[in-house]
Amino acid sequence: MTRMQSYLVPMLILMTAILHTSCSEDPAFSLKIPPEGFEVMQHIPSYAKGRDSNTLYLDPRRIESNEFNTAELRTLIDSMYAVMLRKAGVGIAANQLGKRLQIFIIEAKADNPRYKVLGPVVKQIFINPKITNVSRARKNFWHGCLSAHEEKRGNVASFDWIEYACYNEKGEVQRGRLDGFAAVIFQHEFRHLMKGTYLDHANHFVAKDKLDVKIETGELPFFELANDTLPILIDGYQLGKTLEEY
Repeated sequence: MTRMQSYLVPMLILMTAILHTSCSEDPAFSLKIPPEGFEVMQHIPSYAKGRDSNTLYLDPRRIESNEFNTAELRTLIDSMYAVMLRKAGVGIAANQLGKRLQIFIIEAKADNPRYKVLGPVVKQIFINPKITNVSRARKNFWHGCLSAHEEKRGNVASFDWIEYACYNEKGEVQRGRLDGFAAVIFQHEFRHLMKGTYLDHANHFVAKDKLDVKIETGELPFFELANDTLPILIDGYQLGKTLEEY
């Protein structure tokens, strides 16, 4: 083998590996909408098969600087929002739709049949979010989820208010504070980006039809101050850390 050949062979191997990697890129990391449209990923228990390949339980990547303010990102966000509205949800995270991306949306319309008693929450988009501060007080909430279809509601605690930092779709830094129902929805969606659902953390579960009766009659507390024994929905997160650091 000549000196030139000994140089070209490893280069060809490297180029082949690069091409193979780019061609086989995981579509879950892409901003592109799948041709068949979105499917809402469903919870898989920790003991069941398939959990290790479900995007609900895999690390989402950050949105990079060159992806902000692009048609692809706007189309992805619009499509996520359309699914959320169609399913009558009040929030949705990208990994619920098979996308390993650090994006979620929250919004509760005043006429939402499930949560109108808690009041409206304005539409907000959170990209590459982190939580910078939380209240000492916690509220109990019986969670349901688009990714927990026909599952029982689970009772977990969320912080009464949170402060956050994130980016909007234009790549502009956003900072703010959410309290009440908005804080609950934020933490619910942030939990998705941390991987998992409320079903992985709650200890008490009640079917929705029975829960509605128990709450209406005052048998069970709802959105009241929680004690330290109630599991925290975003347990394990350290304030100010990015999701990669978490």
